[in-house]
Amino acid sequence: MKLPDRKITIISGHYGTGKTEFAVNLAIAMARDGRKVSLVDLDIVNPYFRSIERKAQLEQEGVVVHVTSQGGKADIPALPAAIMSVFIDPELQTVIELGGDPGGARVRGYYKPQIDQTPHDFWFLINRNRPENATAEKAIAYLRQTEVASRQKITGIINSTHLGRETSTEDILRGDAQAAEIADILGLPLIYTVAERKFEDELKSLVKGSFFPIDLYMIKPWELSETKGGHFAWLET
Repeated sequence: MKLPDRKITIISGHYGTGKTEFAVNLAIAMARDGRKVSLVDLDIVNPYFRSIERKAQLEQEGVVVHVTSQGGKADIPALPAAIMSVFIDPELQTVIELGGDPGGARVRGYYKPQIDQTPHDFWFLINRNRPENATAEKAIAYLRQTEVASRQKITGIINSTHLGRETSTEDILRGDAQAAEIADILGLPLIYTVAERKFEDELKSLVKGSFFPIDLYMIKPWELSETKGGHFAWLET
C-alpha cells in the first residue's frame, strides 16, 4: 500500500462516506511510517464525527491536529496561525478533511491561494450504500458539485463503501466495482479501497483499488469518553 507523496492530501465526499475515519487512519499510517504529519479538520458540516474527538490519540501517534475556531462551534472557519506550517514547513505532510456537502467543500476555497501553490491531491470518497452514491451517475454528479464548490478538480477516487459495523465483503466488493467504473469514466486513478483490517487477507487480492486497512477510531458521541482521546470539549460553554 502506497502512502501519499504530495505535501497535502485533501479528503472530501458526502456525509456518511467515512471521511473522518479514513482521514484519522491515513494520518496515523503516515506518522507510523516515520513522516512528520498534521491533520487539518475543516469539517463544519457534521458536529458529531470529527477528528478533534481523537485529538489526544492522534497527538500520541505524533500527528499535529488543527481544527476550525472553537473546535467546530463557528460557522465561518478560522484556523490558528500555526496552520501556516502546513504550507511552509518543507518536512510536513498534511491531511485535510472537508465537510460532507458542497457547503463544506466550499471551505476549501478560503485557502485556495495557499493550496494552489502547494503540491496536493484532492481525493473523493464514495460509499455505494449512501443514497447520494447509489449509482455511478449520482456519485459523479455529487463529485462535480464538490469540484464547483471547492474550485478544485478531484484527482483520485477512494472506495469507502460500508455499513458501519455491519459491513460485509459483498458491500466492499460492490463498492470497489462501482468506484472503478467511476474512476474509468472520469479518467482518474482509483487510489484505495478502504475497509476494516479484518477484511484485508480475504479482499486485498480481489479489489481493484489498493486495499487500505483501517481501525475504527470514531464512535458515537454518547459512547465517547476522555480515555478515548477527548470528550467534546468544543461543545462546552
